Amino acid sequence: MDFLNNTFDKVQAIVSRVEKKLAPVFEQLDTIENANQLKVLNAFREERVSTRLFMPSYGYGYDDIGRDSLDRVFARVFETQDAIVRPQIVSGTHAIFTALAGLLKPGNSMLSITGAPYDTLLDAIGITGEIASSLTSLGVSYSQIELDSDNKIDLNALKAALLNDSNLRVVYIQRSRGYSWRNALLPEEMRAAIELVHGTSKDAVVVVDNCYGEFTCIDEPTTHGADVIVGSLIKNPGGGIAPTGGYICGRRELIEEIAFRLTVPGIGKEVGSYASSYAPFYQGIFLAPHVTIQALKTAVLFAGVFEEFGLNTMPASTARRSDIVQALRFPNDKALISFIQRIQSVSPVDSFVSPEPWEMPGYADKVIMAAGTFVQGASIELSADAPICKPYTAYIQGALTYSHGKIAVMEALNSIEGGSLHN
Repeated sequence: MDFLNNTFDKVQAIVSRVEKKLAPVFEQLDTIENANQLKVLNAFREERVSTRLFMPSYGYGYDDIGRDSLDRVFARVFETQDAIVRPQIVSGTHAIFTALAGLLKPGNSMLSITGAPYDTLLDAIGITGEIASSLTSLGVSYSQIELDSDNKIDLNALKAALLNDSNLRVVYIQRSRGYSWRNALLPEEMRAAIELVHGTSKDAVVVVDNCYGEFTCIDEPTTHGADVIVGSLIKNPGGGIAPTGGYICGRRELIEEIAFRLTVPGIGKEVGSYASSYAPFYQGIFLAPHVTIQALKTAVLFAGVFEEFGLNTMPASTARRSDIVQALRFPNDKALISFIQRIQSVSPVDSFVSPEPWEMPGYADKVIMAAGTFVQGASIELSADAPICKPYTAYIQGALTYSHGKIAVMEALNSIEGGSLHN
């Protein structure tokens, strides 16, 4: 390792000092882990999970008990009436689009109240581009409200939109920051908006993109009234074990509508086989509370170390968190690229590869990614990415173990000490 040289003692001393300072934060994270682990364990016990549920299924998948039980486990964990958990969902973006397309019909409108969604959803919704199958091309109208000056949901603007749009069907909330310099929304921060929607419109439902946020808090958006939450299994709820997949949890009648889009109207979630074992998905959700906190502790340590050197971080090391993403700001593109390459060098997979910025599909700017993960694209594993544009900001997330995350922090710190992140 690069840091195993004559600067190692200095690097280790800095990290140890930061860890001691952050001990109260780590204790709070342990409390969250314990509460969520109990919640998941209870769901397993209540659904009587056994090894027979791990068996593969074939063909149409009628009466697939492993699939159906997994749906019920997720529904219990996320406090909803029903769920769709499928390995055939290829990404979080796919899961979100499936939910939106299932709920929105021609003539309906969709309102995002956290500004523009992730870049990968822009074409799918129809905000940019002319893709024939986008939501807007199918007769759905789209509008958005920006967060207020405090990066909170603008309730006044939301109320006006609710009163002025009788066709409003979906009010959309993005929990995580995406490529934005803001904190993720805490579940309780969504409550006032959700209550306003439900109290003003009899037809509108609240859909929350829950990606990166699961198990970072004791409660979830559904605890505070969200109608549907959506996420990816190669992020937090897969626990680093799930090899693919996504989930959609919510009210039973809404899940039925979405299931008709997932497969075909009239059949919905009654079909869908999986010729591999369901065990990784059960094991993944069971491990998720612990693995998520390992990732959060890594993020906290990154923030604490960067703050020691006067660099900008979001969130701050002592802030409450609602996703696993840590934003770190750099003085120039050279320092940003150097940092991402440093993270790749401490990855367990492809550590010998040096990533470069490229034109990634779905993104407006060139993007550089460090992703030496066992599961391609699994951001619950240690990874980092950044659009190459001002202000130069890296978004780091994941680490299956805090020990691995700490090694990555020490590598980055060694780079700071050497000046490469300042030049």
